[in-house]
Amino acid sequence: MSVTTDDTGMLSPYRVLDMTNEQGLLCGKILADMGADVIKIEKPGGDSSRNIGPYYHDEIDPEKSLYWFSYNTNKRGITLDIETAAGKEIVKELVKTADIVVESFPPGYMKSLGLDYPALEKVKPDIIVASITPFGQEGPYSRFKASDIGIYAMGGYMSSIGDGDRPPVRISHHPQTWLHAGGQAAQGAVLALYWREMTGEGQYIDVSTHDSITRFTPERVTTFWDAEKKITRRGTRRAILGRIWECKDGYVYAIYWGGEAGKRWNLPLVKWMDSKGMATDFLKNFDWDTFDLVHNPEDTLRKIAEPTSEFFKSQTKAELLQGALEYNVQVYPINSAVEIANNLQLKARDYWVTLEHPELGTSIMYPGAFAKTTEVPPQVLRRAPFIGEHNREIYLGEMGYSEEKLRELNESRVI
Repeated sequence: MSVTTDDTGMLSPYRVLDMTNEQGLLCGKILADMGADVIKIEKPGGDSSRNIGPYYHDEIDPEKSLYWFSYNTNKRGITLDIETAAGKEIVKELVKTADIVVESFPPGYMKSLGLDYPALEKVKPDIIVASITPFGQEGPYSRFKASDIGIYAMGGYMSSIGDGDRPPVRISHHPQTWLHAGGQAAQGAVLALYWREMTGEGQYIDVSTHDSITRFTPERVTTFWDAEKKITRRGTRRAILGRIWECKDGYVYAIYWGGEAGKRWNLPLVKWMDSKGMATDFLKNFDWDTFDLVHNPEDTLRKIAEPTSEFFKSQTKAELLQGALEYNVQVYPINSAVEIANNLQLKARDYWVTLEHPELGTSIMYPGAFAKTTEVPPQVLRRAPFIGEHNREIYLGEMGYSEEKLRELNESRVI
């Protein structure tokens, strides 16, 4: 365990060395939110994830990356070239004070430096090491590089996204796969800590991003395995009645259901439309008990969709949300960033936190911690570190280096 600067949080006695890039930053953030003393180790000049936008006021600067801000709150930061002989020794010194090491280098890289799990285990026998890579440490793909969209494609998720008569599409412009892997690495690290408390044993955690995404497609996989059904994308037929609808001041998401669900959800929507004088005779007389999306002709689906579209266009998001609650209909407003920031539910839960950024002369509103607990809740307390912000605090104050040694490390570009 480490001597930490803050005794608040479930993990406050523990220290984490975060040696990840964008593929694993969320892991360290979750542990830091839980109170762990997370030290982000960057190469001299800054981590590659600092070059990911957007940037504060669109000023391209490694110290103003909003991506960096988002995934490095609560961490302290030092610079260190771990490929140098001196850098390797410093890593080992830090490991002696640490409980968890998280890294996202390609398989074999840490071994080439003499810093892999077997080597660090000799330095600290109960150390926990978590590695986050695209495909894990073993298997025919383990040495492959991969992008976010590549992982989504190979993990099977994209096969179910998009229209059936068009190519599959990606899930989101913002990379998501690394967040799945980072979150699962944090889970693994906490479980490993629990095991260590019971047994005194450290261990190695191998997180494959490909595994993480495949794990999030269970309903597609079990449909194929258990029901032996052909898995297809939604296609335009279903998209007609389960989609994003334009409304007076934006968009909402709403679905017409088939089968048993259709009996419960579709008729209330038609009654709601009729109360506004916008339900056609076709809708009011339609047999919703036998409705399904597969066997009805396209003309029938369009006779349902067209008046529904006009109804949604006549209402605001707030009106549609209120009506959905009144009629027990599934209609969901699609909120913009501004609407999310002003959302009454999030405000009522004190979800947002404000962190000071004196270097910017302002404060910035951040999403809060990932969970609320009654005892020592996770918190977001500190902005992300500058490049090498805590070098002196850690190298001088905690590791006992002299000013002369720190100067030598700077001049030789070790830090």
